[in-house]
Amino acid sequence: MAYASRFLSRSKQLTIITQLQGSLVILQQHHAIPVRAFAKEAARPTFKGDEMLKGVFTEIKNKFLAAVDILRKEKITLDPEDPAAVKQYANVMKTIRQKADMFSESQRIKYDIENETKEIPDARAYLLKLKDIRTRRGLTDELGAEAMMFEALEKVEKDIKKPLLRSDKKGMDLLVAEFEKGNKKLGIRKEDLPKYEENLELSIAKAQLDELKSDALEAMESQKKKEEFKDEEMPDVKSLDIRNFM
Repeated sequence: MAYASRFLSRSKQLTIITQLQGSLVILQQHHAIPVRAFAKEAARPTFKGDEMLKGVFTEIKNKFLAAVDILRKEKITLDPEDPAAVKQYANVMKTIRQKADMFSESQRIKYDIENETKEIPDARAYLLKLKDIRTRRGLTDELGAEAMMFEALEKVEKDIKKPLLRSDKKGMDLLVAEFEKGNKKLGIRKEDLPKYEENLELSIAKAQLDELKSDALEAMESQKKKEEFKDEEMPDVKSLDIRNFM
Protein backbone atom coordinates (compact mmCIF):
# COMPACT_ATOMS: atom_id res chain seq x y z
CA MET A 1 0.00 0.00 0.00
CA ALA A 2 1.20 3.50 -0.68
CA TYR A 3 0.92 4.55 2.96
CA ALA A 4 2.88 2.33 5.37
CA SER A 5 0.04 2.25 7.89
CA ARG A 6 2.16 1.39 10.90
CA PHE A 7 3.97 4.73 10.51
CA LEU A 8 0.81 6.82 10.21
CA SER A 9 -0.40 9.01 13.05
CA ARG A 10 -3.50 7.90 14.92
CA SER A 11 -5.38 10.87 13.45
CA LYS A 12 -4.46 9.92 9.88
CA GLN A 13 -5.40 6.29 10.50
CA LEU A 14 -8.80 7.41 11.79
CA THR A 15 -9.20 9.66 8.74
CA ILE A 16 -8.43 6.81 6.34
CA ILE A 17 -10.76 4.39 8.15
CA THR A 18 -13.56 6.97 8.16
CA GLN A 19 -12.98 7.56 4.44
CA LEU A 20 -13.12 3.85 3.59
CA GLN A 21 -16.11 3.16 5.85
CA GLY A 22 -17.92 6.14 4.35
CA SER A 23 -17.24 4.87 0.83
CA LEU A 24 -18.73 1.48 1.74
CA VAL A 25 -21.71 2.50 3.90
CA ILE A 26 -23.12 4.81 1.22
CA LEU A 27 -24.18 1.69 -0.69
CA GLN A 28 -26.23 0.17 2.11
CA GLN A 29 -29.50 1.95 1.37
CA HIS A 30 -28.83 1.37 -2.33
CA HIS A 31 -28.74 -2.37 -1.68
CA ALA A 32 -31.58 -2.16 0.86
CA ILE A 33 -29.51 -3.69 3.66
CA PRO A 34 -31.20 -3.06 7.03
CA VAL A 35 -28.98 -0.93 9.24
CA ARG A 36 -30.05 -2.94 12.25
CA ALA A 37 -28.17 -5.92 10.78
CA PHE A 38 -24.93 -3.98 11.25
CA ALA A 39 -25.65 -2.20 14.54
CA LYS A 40 -24.00 -3.87 17.48
CA GLU A 41 -26.13 -1.74 19.75
CA ALA A 42 -29.41 -3.08 18.39
CA ALA A 43 -32.76 -2.06 19.88
CA ARG A 44 -33.43 -3.65 23.25
CA PRO A 45 -36.68 -4.51 24.99
CA THR A 46 -38.37 -1.51 26.60
CA PHE A 47 -38.58 -1.51 30.40
CA LYS A 48 -40.08 0.91 32.87
CA GLY A 49 -38.77 2.46 36.08
CA ASP A 50 -36.77 0.20 38.35
CA GLU A 51 -36.65 -2.64 35.84
CA MET A 52 -34.92 -0.43 33.31
CA LEU A 53 -32.37 0.82 35.87
CA LYS A 54 -31.77 -2.70 37.09
CA GLY A 55 -31.13 -3.86 33.55
CA VAL A 56 -28.67 -1.04 32.90
CA PHE A 57 -26.68 -1.59 36.09
CA THR A 58 -26.66 -5.36 35.61
CA GLU A 59 -25.25 -4.94 32.13
CA ILE A 60 -22.54 -2.53 33.33
CA LYS A 61 -21.66 -4.86 36.20
CA ASN A 62 -21.39 -7.88 33.90
CA LYS A 63 -19.14 -6.02 31.46
CA PHE A 64 -16.92 -4.81 34.32
CA LEU A 65 -16.61 -8.32 35.80
CA ALA A 66 -15.79 -9.74 32.37
CA ALA A 67 -12.98 -7.21 31.99
CA VAL A 68 -11.58 -7.87 35.47
CA ASP A 69 -11.68 -11.63 34.91
CA ILE A 70 -9.57 -11.30 31.77
CA LEU A 71 -7.11 -8.87 33.40
CA ARG A 72 -6.59 -11.34 36.26
CA LYS A 73 -5.43 -13.98 33.76
CA GLU A 74 -3.40 -12.03 31.21
CA LYS A 75 0.14 -10.72 31.76
CA ILE A 76 0.56 -7.09 30.72
CA THR A 77 4.06 -5.67 30.39
CA LEU A 78 4.31 -1.91 30.87
CA ASP A 79 6.74 -1.36 28.02
CA PRO A 80 5.21 0.80 25.24
CA GLU A 81 8.50 0.65 23.30
CA ASP A 82 8.36 -3.14 22.96
CA PRO A 83 6.22 -4.13 19.92
CA ALA A 84 5.51 -7.56 21.47
CA ALA A 85 4.23 -5.96 24.69
CA VAL A 86 2.06 -3.52 22.71
CA LYS A 87 0.60 -6.33 20.60
CA GLN A 88 -0.13 -8.43 23.70
CA TYR A 89 -1.88 -5.50 25.38
CA ALA A 90 -3.89 -4.81 22.21
CA ASN A 91 -4.97 -8.47 22.13
CA VAL A 92 -6.04 -8.32 25.77
CA MET A 93 -8.12 -5.19 25.12
CA LYS A 94 -9.67 -6.84 22.07
CA THR A 95 -10.65 -9.87 24.15
CA ILE A 96 -12.21 -7.59 26.77
CA ARG A 97 -14.23 -5.75 24.12
CA GLN A 98 -15.47 -9.00 22.65
CA LYS A 99 -16.45 -10.43 26.04
CA ALA A 100 -18.15 -7.19 27.08
CA ASP A 101 -19.77 -6.70 23.65
CA MET A 102 -18.11 -3.31 23.16
CA PHE A 103 -17.05 -1.49 20.00
CA SER A 104 -13.52 -1.03 18.76
CA GLU A 105 -12.69 2.46 17.46
CA SER A 106 -13.26 1.35 13.87
CA GLN A 107 -16.54 -0.37 14.71
CA ARG A 108 -17.72 2.81 16.45
CA ILE A 109 -16.93 4.85 13.33
CA LYS A 110 -18.89 2.41 11.17
CA TYR A 111 -21.83 2.35 13.56
CA ASP A 112 -21.97 6.16 13.76
CA ILE A 113 -21.94 6.50 9.98
CA GLU A 114 -24.60 3.82 9.52
CA ASN A 115 -26.84 5.14 12.27
CA GLU A 116 -26.64 8.80 11.26
CA THR A 117 -27.07 8.27 7.53
CA LYS A 118 -29.65 5.48 7.35
CA GLU A 119 -32.52 7.87 6.56
CA ILE A 120 -30.58 10.04 4.08
CA PRO A 121 -31.88 9.42 0.55
CA ASP A 122 -29.42 11.38 -1.59
CA ALA A 123 -25.66 11.16 -2.03
CA ARG A 124 -24.92 14.85 -1.46
CA ALA A 125 -26.66 14.97 1.93
CA TYR A 126 -24.84 11.75 2.81
CA LEU A 127 -21.44 13.32 2.07
CA LEU A 128 -22.35 16.40 4.08
CA LYS A 129 -23.28 14.22 7.05
CA LEU A 130 -19.99 12.30 6.66
CA LYS A 131 -18.18 15.65 6.74
CA ASP A 132 -20.06 16.54 9.94
CA ILE A 133 -19.06 13.23 11.55
CA ARG A 134 -15.40 13.88 10.70
CA THR A 135 -15.61 17.39 12.14
CA ARG A 136 -17.19 16.20 15.41
CA ARG A 137 -14.40 13.66 15.80
CA GLY A 138 -11.82 16.40 15.33
CA LEU A 139 -10.43 14.80 12.17
CA THR A 140 -8.73 17.01 9.61
CA ASP A 141 -8.84 15.90 6.00
CA GLU A 142 -5.08 15.70 5.51
CA LEU A 143 -5.48 13.43 2.50
CA GLY A 144 -7.96 15.50 0.53
CA ALA A 145 -10.47 12.64 0.60
CA GLU A 146 -13.45 14.87 1.31
CA ALA A 147 -12.80 17.10 -1.70
CA MET A 148 -12.26 14.01 -3.86
CA MET A 149 -15.66 12.57 -2.88
CA PHE A 150 -17.50 15.79 -3.68
CA GLU A 151 -15.67 16.09 -7.00
CA ALA A 152 -16.66 12.52 -7.84
CA LEU A 153 -20.29 13.31 -7.01
CA GLU A 154 -20.20 16.46 -9.17
CA LYS A 155 -18.90 14.41 -12.09
CA VAL A 156 -21.57 11.71 -11.74
CA GLU A 157 -24.42 14.20 -11.32
CA LYS A 158 -23.21 16.05 -14.39
CA ASP A 159 -23.27 12.78 -16.34
CA ILE A 160 -26.75 11.72 -15.20
CA LYS A 161 -28.05 15.32 -15.33
CA LYS A 162 -29.87 15.13 -11.97
CA PRO A 163 -29.19 14.84 -8.22
CA LEU A 164 -27.96 11.37 -7.32
CA LEU A 165 -30.19 9.29 -5.05
CA ARG A 166 -28.80 6.35 -3.10
CA SER A 167 -31.60 4.21 -4.54
CA ASP A 168 -30.27 4.84 -8.08
CA LYS A 169 -28.27 1.64 -8.62
CA LYS A 170 -26.63 2.67 -11.89
CA GLY A 171 -25.72 6.13 -10.60
CA MET A 172 -24.36 4.75 -7.31
CA ASP A 173 -22.22 2.21 -9.18
CA LEU A 174 -20.73 5.12 -11.14
CA LEU A 175 -20.09 7.06 -7.92
CA VAL A 176 -18.42 4.15 -6.13
CA ALA A 177 -16.21 3.57 -9.18
CA GLU A 178 -15.15 7.23 -8.98
CA PHE A 179 -14.51 6.86 -5.23
CA GLU A 180 -12.28 3.85 -5.88
CA LYS A 181 -10.28 5.74 -8.51
CA GLY A 182 -9.93 8.69 -6.15
CA ASN A 183 -8.90 6.53 -3.21
CA LYS A 184 -6.30 4.83 -5.39
CA LYS A 185 -4.77 8.22 -6.21
CA LEU A 186 -4.69 8.98 -2.49
CA GLY A 187 -2.87 5.69 -1.87
CA ILE A 188 -5.63 3.89 0.06
CA ARG A 189 -7.60 0.76 -0.87
CA LYS A 190 -10.67 -0.82 0.68
CA GLU A 191 -8.81 -4.16 0.67
CA ASP A 192 -6.37 -2.68 3.19
CA LEU A 193 -9.09 -1.67 5.68
CA PRO A 194 -8.40 -4.61 8.06
CA LYS A 195 -4.71 -3.64 8.17
CA TYR A 196 -5.56 0.00 8.92
CA GLU A 197 -7.93 -1.17 11.68
CA GLU A 198 -5.27 -3.43 13.19
CA ASN A 199 -2.64 -0.70 13.20
CA LEU A 200 -5.08 1.77 14.71
CA GLU A 201 -5.65 -0.64 17.60
CA LEU A 202 -1.88 -0.97 18.06
CA SER A 203 -1.53 2.83 18.12
CA ILE A 204 -4.25 3.06 20.77
CA ALA A 205 -2.65 0.23 22.78
CA LYS A 206 0.75 1.95 22.71
CA ALA A 207 -0.76 5.24 23.90
CA GLN A 208 -2.58 3.48 26.74
CA LEU A 209 0.56 1.60 27.79
CA ASP A 210 2.43 4.92 27.81
CA GLU A 211 -0.19 6.33 30.16
CA LEU A 212 -0.16 3.25 32.42
CA LYS A 213 3.64 3.36 32.60
CA SER A 214 3.60 7.06 33.52
CA ASP A 215 0.98 6.46 36.22
CA ALA A 216 3.02 3.57 37.65
CA LEU A 217 6.24 5.62 37.71
CA GLU A 218 4.44 8.53 39.37
CA ALA A 219 3.00 6.21 42.02
CA MET A 220 6.42 4.67 42.73
CA GLU A 221 8.07 8.09 43.01
CA SER A 222 5.36 9.17 45.46
CA GLN A 223 5.89 5.97 47.47
CA LYS A 224 9.65 6.46 47.55
CA LYS A 225 9.25 9.87 49.23
CA LYS A 226 7.66 8.22 52.27
CA GLU A 227 10.01 7.70 55.19
CA GLU A 228 9.46 3.95 55.46
CA PHE A 229 10.38 3.40 51.78
CA LYS A 230 13.23 5.91 51.31
CA ASP A 231 15.97 3.23 51.51
CA GLU A 232 14.18 0.72 49.30
CA GLU A 233 15.05 0.34 45.63
CA MET A 234 12.12 0.80 43.34
CA PRO A 235 11.48 -2.08 40.89
CA ASP A 236 11.73 -1.73 37.13
CA VAL A 237 8.28 -0.72 35.95
CA LYS A 238 8.44 -3.42 33.26
CA SER A 239 8.66 -6.09 35.95
CA LEU A 240 5.36 -5.09 37.58
CA ASP A 241 2.49 -7.58 37.21
CA ILE A 242 -0.91 -5.94 37.30
CA ARG A 243 -2.46 -9.28 38.29
CA ASN A 244 -0.86 -8.93 41.74
CA PHE A 245 -2.88 -5.80 42.42
CA MET A 246 -6.32 -7.11 41.51
